[in-house]
Amino acid sequence: MKTLKLTLLAAAATLAMGGAAAAQESPVSFNLGVASDYVYRGVSQTDEGPQVFGGVDLAIGEMGYAGIWASNVDFNDDTVGEVDFYAGITPTLGVASMDFGVIYYSYIDAPSGSDYNFWEFSAAGTIPAGPAEIGAAVYYSPDFFGGTGDSFYYEVNAAAPLTERLSLSGAVGRQEVDTGLDYTTWNLGLGFAINDTIGLDVRWHDTDESGLGKIGEGRLAASLTAAF
Repeated sequence: MKTLKLTLLAAAATLAMGGAAAAQESPVSFNLGVASDYVYRGVSQTDEGPQVFGGVDLAIGEMGYAGIWASNVDFNDDTVGEVDFYAGITPTLGVASMDFGVIYYSYIDAPSGSDYNFWEFSAAGTIPAGPAEIGAAVYYSPDFFGGTGDSFYYEVNAAAPLTERLSLSGAVGRQEVDTGLDYTTWNLGLGFAINDTIGLDVRWHDTDESGLGKIGEGRLAASLTAAF
């Protein structure tokens, strides 16, 4: 499953892969990458522009992890970057691989009073299905991005190897925000492990919410990630 995890890392380009990165053999692991667009839950965070990102993960004991991840963003204001701090544990319950974590999203040069920074708590699990994996996750924030109040994000996902180096993965999620837009998002893509370090992902993202404007419209995004 090493190849599958590498291609999923290329697909994600988000904090969702923090636990997987911590599962590397070395206690410290790194990831660096570029993407044609930074898409977070179906919505472009770079105003449909390119992304450069990177992170460091630390494995703590048998189950724990912590890390930091950063990316450029473009919200059409003075905000220039996102820096995320996270930690969690990855216990095994029967055949299920679990991940319970906490993430703090912070934004560089965000306008005063924007309330962009927020905490999010997560619970996720995956189970094997033959050579594939299927999973589900839920994320909760007591005060979501922009001070929009309570939010929940629910997701089901799956990934399957097609060949030794090629994998297919996808997800369907639902974002619900107390005083913001509620919408459904989905993605489907192919990941290719160029070698044991570098992965390429090409993925279609979309949402069902026209109120998000052009940044929530369907888009094809490609990313190249190195994990070491």
